[in-house]
Amino acid sequence: MGLLYVFPVSMEETDFVVTKDDTLTLKTYGLPYIFWIYALCVIAVIIFMFLAIKDPILKLISLGDDTDATLGHSLLAFIGLLPLSILGFFFYEKRITRQGSKLGLIHKIFGITVFSETYDLDRADILSVDSFLTSPNVARMNGKDDNLGFQNKGYFVLWLTNTAGKRIALDRHSRKADLEKLKSLIENYSKL
Repeated sequence: MGLLYVFPVSMEETDFVVTKDDTLTLKTYGLPYIFWIYALCVIAVIIFMFLAIKDPILKLISLGDDTDATLGHSLLAFIGLLPLSILGFFFYEKRITRQGSKLGLIHKIFGITVFSETYDLDRADILSVDSFLTSPNVARMNGKDDNLGFQNKGYFVLWLTNTAGKRIALDRHSRKADLEKLKSLIENYSKL
């Protein structure tokens, strides 16, 4: 999720890098404020949409049979859950924790842990940064200056290879240098 939710890349980013009880915790940055304006606009549209359909839906629920009532309640529940889903997108946080040879990956929404997994860092080559670009970059291969804006730069993924050989994506970013710094921060924490 590093294309939207960016991890810190140095220990100087003290608001998002926490070291406590021999544990390093890296927290993602929140979304920029312009996204909050977009969210308020979308929620306003949902409110106007609810106000426009409220009376017919309530009439359908009260006058219709069980199927109509179920459809009416389902539609009201869906419209009620839309703003909550949008706000969940804004209150999403991803954390990477490192304590000794253990690496934790935690996903939170509204401060509630939704997914948590712990991995062992028992090898030196367990973390790697690879390009996600799988197609040929034709604009770059031509090498012309007028094709510069069409070059597909893709993005990069920070992978964790567990003991079973399965690759888990820890983060992704459009800048390889930032992922390399994040990788170094995670790997070298116990050496600090």
